[in-house]
Amino acid sequence: MDFGWWHTSSGEPPAVRLRTIFEGVRDLIDLHEPDAVALEESFVGADARTALSVGQARGVVLVACALVAVDCREYPPSTVKQAVCGYGRAQKDQVQRMVKSILGLRAIPTPHHAADALAVAICHALASPLQRAVS
Repeated sequence: MDFGWWHTSSGEPPAVRLRTIFEGVRDLIDLHEPDAVALEESFVGADARTALSVGQARGVVLVACALVAVDCREYPPSTVKQAVCGYGRAQKDQVQRMVKSILGLRAIPTPHHAADALAVAICHALASPLQRAVS
């Protein structure tokens, strides 16, 4: 199993940061040859700038997948939390602990973004064929 995240500096131009994510996703697709990629739907909070940045990052992931015809599925945060914790409003620490338990990891995945990504993967793996078809 492999998990992690890309750290980009806030001082870098947005295009460079997005290229880092795009190339990282492309490299992972080349390495693991997945049948599908699962994403968490964007949560739009009070900070429009953060929502825009997250949307751009999601866009480069979608493009990286589309270029090699890898299917992308998206799940709302509440669906991910329900699948992993049994409660759609679970807290971040609950999600981290359940991901650790479900995957039999020695330590809680950090940062929470890595745990969130693993939770989305678990959600996708546990989704029924019908749920996958409409996601």
